[in-house]
Amino acid sequence: MTRSVECGSVDGEGTDRPVAQPFELPDFYVPYPARLNPHVEEARTQSRQWARGMGMLEGSGIWEQADLDAHDYALLCGYTHPDCDGAELSLITDWYVWVFFFDDHFLEAFKRGHDREGGKRYLDRLPAFMPMDLSCATPEPTNPVEAGLADLWARTVPARSLAWRERFAESTRNLLNESLWELSNINAGRVPNPIEYIEMRRKVGGAPWSAGLVEHAVGAEVPARIAGSRPMRVLRDAFADAVHLRNDLFSYQRETQEEGELSNCVLVLEKFLGCTTQEAADAVNDLLTSRLQQFEHTVFTELGPLFVEQGLDPLSCAGVLAYVKGLQDWQSGGHEWHMASSRYMNERATRRPLGTTSIVDLLGAKRIRSFTHVPHTPVGPSRIPDFYMPFKVSSSPHLEAARLNLVAWARAMGILEGQPGVTGSAVWDEEKLVDYDLALCASGLHPDGTLEELDLASAWLAWGTYGDDYFPAVFGRSRNLAAARATVGRFGAFMPLDGSAPPAPMTALERGLSDLWTRTAAPMSMAAQRRFRAAIEDMCLSWLWELDNQLLNRVPDPVDYIEMRRLTFGSDLTMSLCRLAREKEIPEEVYRAGPMISLERAASDYATLLNDVFSYQKEIEFEGELHNGVLVVQNFFGCDYPAALDIVSDLMTSRMKEFEHVFAHEFPVMYDDYRLDEEARAALNGYVAELRDWMAGILRWHRDCRRYDEASLRRHHRPPEWRLGGPTGLGTSAAMII
Repeated sequence: MTRSVECGSVDGEGTDRPVAQPFELPDFYVPYPARLNPHVEEARTQSRQWARGMGMLEGSGIWEQADLDAHDYALLCGYTHPDCDGAELSLITDWYVWVFFFDDHFLEAFKRGHDREGGKRYLDRLPAFMPMDLSCATPEPTNPVEAGLADLWARTVPARSLAWRERFAESTRNLLNESLWELSNINAGRVPNPIEYIEMRRKVGGAPWSAGLVEHAVGAEVPARIAGSRPMRVLRDAFADAVHLRNDLFSYQRETQEEGELSNCVLVLEKFLGCTTQEAADAVNDLLTSRLQQFEHTVFTELGPLFVEQGLDPLSCAGVLAYVKGLQDWQSGGHEWHMASSRYMNERATRRPLGTTSIVDLLGAKRIRSFTHVPHTPVGPSRIPDFYMPFKVSSSPHLEAARLNLVAWARAMGILEGQPGVTGSAVWDEEKLVDYDLALCASGLHPDGTLEELDLASAWLAWGTYGDDYFPAVFGRSRNLAAARATVGRFGAFMPLDGSAPPAPMTALERGLSDLWTRTAAPMSMAAQRRFRAAIEDMCLSWLWELDNQLLNRVPDPVDYIEMRRLTFGSDLTMSLCRLAREKEIPEEVYRAGPMISLERAASDYATLLNDVFSYQKEIEFEGELHNGVLVVQNFFGCDYPAALDIVSDLMTSRMKEFEHVFAHEFPVMYDDYRLDEEARAALNGYVAELRDWMAGILRWHRDCRRYDEASLRRHHRPPEWRLGGPTGLGTSAAMII
């Protein structure tokens, strides 16, 4: 409901203005009480002096002192860092003054005038003010942003390790550089799709940068050896998403009505779902709650095993927990500040007295619903919509030969039989392998490849698909997560980086991996081998994540699901194979560029959601699975199968159109930014063509293979009509394995 009301600044220091509030703020999930640092006034005074000294106030054309006072960043930092001393709080506050000034300065200097080229020149200078070695000279600052960054860097990093400096500098560069992405969307009048928005908002919104400052404020760094692990990544990203989603709710009015911004999740969902602003705001709040609960779930279920696996000493464990507590303080304190700052729409927000959160609030209906799915619920045949697919599928002339060769390879590796001593491990037989027709899938992915290349791609697809089927069938049914971890832990030995001989394989998975690694890695450079091995290891570790959720009967959080689904599907592995032939032509840094990452993730998400649509009956009804995008949408929105299917189909379309947009509009700019020659540009165009083949080929394979239709499912899941050998005679039936 939209009403017109008269309201002004809640803290009495802004300019009164009439406001037509576009929606009612929802009831927020805030499980931890906010606390206020006693040194706030000291930080206010110091940050005011610092901002004036850096040239950010009178004469800057951006802020006057009244603006800084009204925004009250010292109050923000006092709430988000309640336990640090006065000097530390002042330093942290100066960082936030700087980052908000940058945001407003970039808006006025470049966004309003749609000046991308000038914005890029401006941003390209800033990394020079963050040297890893403080003895290195920095340029002479030419504006308050450069002056502030140089001063803050020199005051902050001497107390931090090189690893922390590198992580913090990277998050600062991301925060600065992705402003160009926002500017490009404004220039194009383009509202991003939900997945694209969440991922890009992490960079431009600055919450990963805030997480780095939390480490500084609590005086405890995340150990370098776990900083890149899944639990720490999820904690950082869930923290970031919650910070940004909360900010989007409070800042929707200012950003959309005053600044012309398009990067706001309320607007993104409003456009994507075709719903009212109020409905979109409520959905954003639901996602905010889900991300906070994902944070909590990760703390309670993944940190302990991580500490044990990595052998962290008690002091390091305590430091990580202090960091986690700092992130929690930030969430509660950030919410309290949004409720008070004149920068945001908060006039009719509901305030709860501290300590009044009920047990119902803490648990939450959506959290409870995530654990209540009934496995093997009959759903009927999967419904297949008319997918948006702008690319034509091609096929290899070597397909028939590759089909025969794949069956022979799988038989030689032992994939088509049970594993010695492992109950229930006869996951595949020759009939299933022929029905699955993975050579057809490889044929679409590599239509121009030689027979040898097609055989290799087919075998990799078979190995990954077999592993994906094997883990839930063997370890999920037995609930033996320890055995699953031990199995994954052995895989690294079969992918040696030093050319040494691997151990003797004990299972079909090990035998197949050893064979494929030997055939694939030999012509690679060492750097390429490391990347390829990491892609395989990430995929296998994601199978353990699925088992964890299966044992808890937990439907995943939607953002965590999308990001992990890329790994469970083996997208990185497949794309790594596509990159092999272009290793020398395409500089490695291009693969880390924003447009390249966006393109690959859009392609991956299209393929994974496509698989979820086709495999819905297979996974939900026949296998009792929880990891399906349609089910995740059903659980999140509380909707039925047809409604969830429509949302997933629309999301696939938006990801495909993003793929097209990135290649058409962002790749030419990237080519110029990296000064790529014609050979590199041709190689990148070839790589994009392979990704098009990949998506079109995957769609053709899903339609033509016999893995997902109901008749094949009933045939593949019929009770076995054979028995393993064993004792015979009266009274021996209990010794037989069926």
